Amino acid sequence: MTDNYITIKDETEYEEIINKSRFITNLHRVATEEEAKEFIALIKSRHKGANHHCSAYTIGTEHHIQKANDDGEPSGTAGVPILETLKKGDIHNVVAVVTRYFGGIKLGTGGLIRAYQSGVSEAIHQVGKTHMQQAERYVITMNYEQTGKFEHQIEATPYDVVDQSYTDKVSYTIDVVTEQAEAFEAFVGNQTNGQAAIKKEASLMLPFDL
Repeated sequence: MTDNYITIKDETEYEEIINKSRFITNLHRVATEEEAKEFIALIKSRHKGANHHCSAYTIGTEHHIQKANDDGEPSGTAGVPILETLKKGDIHNVVAVVTRYFGGIKLGTGGLIRAYQSGVSEAIHQVGKTHMQQAERYVITMNYEQTGKFEHQIEATPYDVVDQSYTDKVSYTIDVVTEQAEAFEAFVGNQTNGQAAIKKEASLMLPFDL
């Protein structure tokens, strides 16, 4: 099992009208079940006049925690379709809440399932996915005369330069996928003739676009 997983890039909201009913889908990244429950409560407080707040969430790299709630819709027509849409998209650590303002026209079992699936699917498509990967944050410090070659060469690599600072020397803060850490350290050594200082600052989970 790996700690890497796919999730949404950011929080998002998507709205559509189906047979006069208003469906508002909210997606939010979460790390714990408590965070998921808090977000569901937040959406309910925003839309107190809505008829339903159907929801689902999946947490863990292997979907260890899965919950679905129809919130008054016919059993199996809302919560589970929402959950299955998240899983079909290989989405992890996300809570989805679909708020419905009933428009007076019943959709039937199939229509409800399609409506709740559609809202989540479109919201995922709208916001996009990202790959959360275990990464290492490095600080690389070198003399000014080494920076030209280093900056030119690193542009052609997957290593992410997130910050630079200039004092008597130049320091670069660089994020590297853990699997590439050894190759990165060798790259720095080759580009600076072994004269750069390499310091690993932290291990963390970071998003890398798919």
